[in-house]
Amino acid sequence: MKKANARRHTDGRHSGFTLVELLVVIAIIAILAAILFPVFAQAKSAAKNTSCLSNGRQIGMAVKLYLVDSDDQMPIFYAYNSQPPANDPKHKGTERLLLPYCKDKDLFKSPWDDGGPYLATDVPGAQSYWEAYGSSYRFTQCLFTIARGESSQNNNVYDFDRPVTETQLEFPSESRVIRIEMFPFFSKTVDVGCTRYYYDCDPPNNYFRMWSPTGGTVIFADGHAKFITGNGQFDGEVVSPDGHRSGDANSDSWTGTWYGVCD
Repeated sequence: MKKANARRHTDGRHSGFTLVELLVVIAIIAILAAILFPVFAQAKSAAKNTSCLSNGRQIGMAVKLYLVDSDDQMPIFYAYNSQPPANDPKHKGTERLLLPYCKDKDLFKSPWDDGGPYLATDVPGAQSYWEAYGSSYRFTQCLFTIARGESSQNNNVYDFDRPVTETQLEFPSESRVIRIEMFPFFSKTVDVGCTRYYYDCDPPNNYFRMWSPTGGTVIFADGHAKFITGNGQFDGEVVSPDGHRSGDANSDSWTGTWYGVCD
């Protein structure tokens, strides 16, 4: 007797997915994507925050090393200078004074630095604050040395002297010497009317662009760095040698606070 054919036959049609089964598979994939994509985005955001904070810690240590070689005097203050441009060896930037102590100019480039709307006017073609001005981080004016005829901001030279030494600082562990340029609470949803931080304003004075949606790096005078998430923390940080805090009242300031005088 012949052995029966081991292969089973159907009526001639190949088995496969039905339309309903395909739709179910597609729905499952869509659900998984909806679950996983936010997780991936959060992981990427957390990695950027960690990298930015690491930059801050190294910059903080560079400031401390600079102080050892400068008889305790803080570096000269510069900000937002674009002439000469950031990539020119003659560029005026505080980060250039710190570069010998950290050896890597990329430390001053935050992974969150996506520039801002004002760059199109001030430095056309620049895609980041680092590219435009040499740093993604803002130096606190009152906590750095002002040198007459040398210190400058927005390419305008200061006409007075104000040396600052580390020993002058009342609260070094609370003194915000450097911060990331953009915080999420600079947006008009928090700073309604653009009267407190002066970033998310109407054109042509619109500077705000969302970088990290959760917070940003702050570097303190004692060398440590911290990732802060709220404007209450920011306003509570010291911004002057004698201990005034960013949110303290100051009637001589355009913001009514010490932020407007010193940041």
